[in-house]
Amino acid sequence: MPKLKTRRAAAKRFKATGSGKIFRRKAFKNHLLEHKSSERRNRLSQKALVHERDEENVRLMLPYL
Repeated sequence: MPKLKTRRAAAKRFKATGSGKIFRRKAFKNHLLEHKSSERRNRLSQKALVHERDEENVRLMLPYL
């Protein structure tokens, strides 16, 4: 079997936990932050789990994760 290529864009965006779940970054934390409350900005800074419906697609992009 040939080696599978990793999608590099996905590799930069997703990381696996110790139990095998996949973490992602939250949206809306790039710009226009002045009017967002600090509580909201802190909440957006935390990692989130990839939804189970999307997890299969992410795993296909990252065969060795």
